[in-house]
Amino acid sequence: MHILVTRPIEDCLKLIEGLKILGHQVTHCPIIKIKRLSYKEPNYKNYNGIIFTSSNAIDCLDTKKIPKNISCFCVGDTTEKKAKSKGFYQAISAGGNVNTLIELIMRIYDKKSGKLLYISSEFISKELDKDLLAHGYLVDRIINYTSLPVEEISENTLSLIKENNLDAIFVYSEKSAINLKNLIIKYSLVDVMMDSNLFCISKKTSKALEFLKWKKIIIFNPGEEIFYLNKV
Repeated sequence: MHILVTRPIEDCLKLIEGLKILGHQVTHCPIIKIKRLSYKEPNYKNYNGIIFTSSNAIDCLDTKKIPKNISCFCVGDTTEKKAKSKGFYQAISAGGNVNTLIELIMRIYDKKSGKLLYISSEFISKELDKDLLAHGYLVDRIINYTSLPVEEISENTLSLIKENNLDAIFVYSEKSAINLKNLIIKYSLVDVMMDSNLFCISKKTSKALEFLKWKKIIIFNPGEEIFYLNKV
């Protein structure tokens, strides 16, 4: 299969490597870019657990003042690896899915153990902190980065997209879907992509791209991309 992956490279390197090992052709075309935001640094002594739903949150965080023995919950393996590289030796992965991350926290972290700190993007697909609050956890959220649209596709990437039929396209957020729509229109890619299978993390995400007649639209869980490819 020829597969288009649209996440920033920090979030999808392991996926790309895995797809290539299986013999797939992968074109990487990030459609958002990450921008660090200023934030008010909290007193980390008030927290006994920290939550990351992206390695970008770690990259945009000043970790020097955070105790490295803090319980560290990560959405996936890439994020866990990044956390451990920063010294968080109690980092644990939920396998790449926000829902399973919530389940993991509820299963192994006693709400009586203390307050949790959630570090995230300005834009999130699921309000993890509110879900945990609804289950009686104490959670504060810090926003330390945002995502901006990528407005240009390189000539090399454009050639790969146009000259090799795309079998699958993975889109990871509503904002990414909106920007992908803009890029499809800008570069006249409707005919190129209309026979592709579109993989989105939610129906809300796919809505922005329903203007195009896709072969199939499939809702998938991040971290399970290879499993969902079997559905096409």
